[in-house]
Amino acid sequence: MKVALIQSAPKLNRSNLAEILVLIEENKGADVLVFPELSLSGYLLQDKLYEDAWKIGELAELAVASQQVDIVIGAALWDDDHVYNSALYFSQGKLLHIHHKNHLPTYGMFEEGRYFASGRTIEAFETPYGYAVMVICEDLWRAETIAAIAASEADIVYVLAASPARGFDENGIDIESQWDVLLKSTALLSHNYVIFVNRVGFEDGLGFWGGSRVITPVGACEYTLPLFESNAKTVELNHCLQKLGRYIAKKKS
Repeated sequence: MKVALIQSAPKLNRSNLAEILVLIEENKGADVLVFPELSLSGYLLQDKLYEDAWKIGELAELAVASQQVDIVIGAALWDDDHVYNSALYFSQGKLLHIHHKNHLPTYGMFEEGRYFASGRTIEAFETPYGYAVMVICEDLWRAETIAAIAASEADIVYVLAASPARGFDENGIDIESQWDVLLKSTALLSHNYVIFVNRVGFEDGLGFWGGSRVITPVGACEYTLPLFESNAKTVELNHCLQKLGRYIAKKKS
């Protein structure tokens, strides 16, 4: 199974869809393409949210593109008269699953709870490549999220993020180190590959650091994309590592 991590820099307007369709065409040699959180919308929409949020019917081009390659993508999405920060999975010409972000940060530089409605569930769903779980950024900073992933039928975990850079020192970026520990813990506890795709670019003083990565089921960082630049990387997953992680877990229990 080949997964392409698409570390993009979305704009705060609807032009992102056209650019994403180009990126899909350029990377369709993979089995699954993974884009960052809110990659169809930009992050700091604020009062523009209700004007720029997408409706499912407006994303038909992504469904068509998914006839060639599965697509995991983030968007501000209208659903039942509410707007959610959502992750969508398109495959074989249709929308397979939607995850609405459960935990909306509303502290410091973050204001998501002022604008978005919150989701309530984290569910595994079947894809052509096994069962998957999608979560969005702050979702993973909750113990109950990791517990739900570990208890699910998931074979792979997709983590879509728009994480701003903060905590700079001589050793690097604090937030990158914190994410690395969190992602490795999720992989080890769930015995799954964890695919983390974080955006880059700048919006109103926020700089997003990228550093997208693949964590193996035994907690090793297998691939990392560069910091602060748009990039794409196709990675072939070794499912023998997943089986090994689950075998080790059974032996320990």
